[in-house]
Amino acid sequence: MPMRLGAAHSGSGALLIFLVMCGTALAIELPPIEVRIESPIAPKKKAGSGASEPGTLIVIDKSYASVTVVPRSEIELEQYKTLGDALMNKPGLSGTTFAPLAANRPMIRGLDNFRVRIQENGSNAGDVSALGEDHPVPIDPLASQRIEVIRGPATLRYGSEAIGGVVSATNNRIPAFVPANGFSASTLTGVLSADHGIDHVSEFDAGAENFAAHADIFARAGQNYMTPVSEQTPFGVQANSAANRQGVSLGGSYIFDASYAGVAFSNFNTTYHIPGGAAAESLTRIHALQNKVMAKGEVKSSSDLVDTFRFWLVAADYRHNEIGLGEDGIDGIQTTFKAREQEVRAELQQTPLATALGELNGALGIQAGNRSISTSGAETLLLPSLRRALAGYIFEELEFTNTTRIQAAGRIEYDNAGGTAGIFPGNFLPPPGEPFKTQTARSFLPLSASIGLQQVLPWDMVMSLSGLYSQRAPSAPELFSLGPHDATNTFEIGDPNLSIETGQTIELSVRRAAGPLRIDASAYYTFFNGFIYKRLTGATCDDDFASCGTGTELQQIVYSQQNAVFYGGELGLQYDLLPAGAGVIGVDTLYDYVRARFTDGTHVPRIPPMRIGGGIYYRDDIWFTRAGIIHAFAQNLTAPFETPTPGYDNLRTEIAFRQKLQPRFIFDEARFGIVGDNLLNAPIRNSASFKKDQILLPGRGVRAHVTLTF
Repeated sequence: MPMRLGAAHSGSGALLIFLVMCGTALAIELPPIEVRIESPIAPKKKAGSGASEPGTLIVIDKSYASVTVVPRSEIELEQYKTLGDALMNKPGLSGTTFAPLAANRPMIRGLDNFRVRIQENGSNAGDVSALGEDHPVPIDPLASQRIEVIRGPATLRYGSEAIGGVVSATNNRIPAFVPANGFSASTLTGVLSADHGIDHVSEFDAGAENFAAHADIFARAGQNYMTPVSEQTPFGVQANSAANRQGVSLGGSYIFDASYAGVAFSNFNTTYHIPGGAAAESLTRIHALQNKVMAKGEVKSSSDLVDTFRFWLVAADYRHNEIGLGEDGIDGIQTTFKAREQEVRAELQQTPLATALGELNGALGIQAGNRSISTSGAETLLLPSLRRALAGYIFEELEFTNTTRIQAAGRIEYDNAGGTAGIFPGNFLPPPGEPFKTQTARSFLPLSASIGLQQVLPWDMVMSLSGLYSQRAPSAPELFSLGPHDATNTFEIGDPNLSIETGQTIELSVRRAAGPLRIDASAYYTFFNGFIYKRLTGATCDDDFASCGTGTELQQIVYSQQNAVFYGGELGLQYDLLPAGAGVIGVDTLYDYVRARFTDGTHVPRIPPMRIGGGIYYRDDIWFTRAGIIHAFAQNLTAPFETPTPGYDNLRTEIAFRQKLQPRFIFDEARFGIVGDNLLNAPIRNSASFKKDQILLPGRGVRAHVTLTF
């Protein structure tokens, strides 16, 4: 059974308990924890969408770290606009909410951008969302069957830019099986009150003998979203926040001998507005387009040494135009971002080997990637840059007994970044009026390793202890940025002398996923040597460096490096209180906290606040209902030139219903859902967002949907 956990954190435990017992807690679905053994050594194939009840799955897996899973049923019910939306209320997870309904990149334990890899079906997203918080991730949750967040040693499979974790969207665009009856389809239509929006997605799968095919199409449209009345939103509407999106995909596979190989093409097209500050005043909006080809396969082997060969490949062509009023007052394209990326990853899984100490399993993989990024137009944030990477990795697991096992992993990666670097004065102020520019190439050799122990304890508890040493090479934008970025209201300066960033993490977790009481708890500590971050200097600029110090439009940001410490923890708990009719009534709670500061005593900027929450739920085979509240504390641990963020309470309710239909109907099953969000109409600001002082997140809203499958 899946599980969904709300997040919150409250200064008043008594108030929270009272609200929980009154049934007015956070509206996040909480069916029980699902326990599966799902290893980076031997990942299982997913059979597409299921009719599981809504909820977040907490997986106890062989990677020695919790894997948060958002299933299809929850995606349908919530109609998440972005991957960040899908994870905002999960333990230890947040989002950047720059354009809340369109550009909201996930954050993991306070880490974002080039430390969090976004991928689809195992391949990199192929975008520029890590370069700027205003940029979209070209993956729509409505086209996903599940969304996973992977932390810890398992991230060594994916590259040094996964040092903080991986957000992985999985769908059936490359089919791994033939539908049971040769054909299946589903269609979802939803409406949202907060932005007067409408969503739609249709998916089709067909196949016969050794061939399977998939197609999907989705579309979304929304107006400026509603907020509580505030100084920035005196009419209760967030100006310049409308968004629309559409996409299509076609794919097919050849299936043979418990193996498959397939390819898919997808198109993503969106236009959305950037709310808040100068961006709203100049009617700034972004039109993004991506075409992507993905290939994926798994081939079983009869060899005594190799059990399975797997491969992933992607080639993506992405561009977006930033459109708005220029200095001349004329509306038009101000800047164009272009990115092309190719990535291939291949993996051999060894046949299990019996040893004197126990069964040994392992996997050996290689990964290669090529990414080019450039900007043009009125802004020159980044001149053409190129990153090449080549890596190898290995996982080995030794199972001593049914209750004790260890895992070790290692990765070596070669990274080369080339571009045009700007040489700026030490105080980042003119003179000279323009920085000296020079062609620069940097090469790095990040090394990463991990070791973990997993032990089964009494009372169905499982304890995991892992240590991770991981390195990340600086990205091209961190090295070579040298100009204005109007949509983010920043003037960004890279540092071509940045060195490798190194993280050393120890994590302890305890989980119980059986019986009426289910627990998932983790605590972690990370020391970063040379943590790279965007540092506000306090200066402001206009559209060129000569204006820095006297300009008024853009905040000056310098990519800087400093040692830092991150530590925190997450706790999720569910308890089935009593049976009720054909189902069960239960309560849940969640807590998460991350503290991040530099070794000089100052705080890392844009860190999410501590949260606590809880709820009461009822579930059976047909119905799922929940009510809950999330409380986020005020975030007063701020970096220089950063303002405090007030806390908030988010009251939510939701109800889901599903019904199998009689054979005489065209459709096999109907699923309905209604969600009420921010029912207190609280003014919610996200401390992790550059825009927190300029925009509010959506106010009171209701979402409803119907899904039909056949």
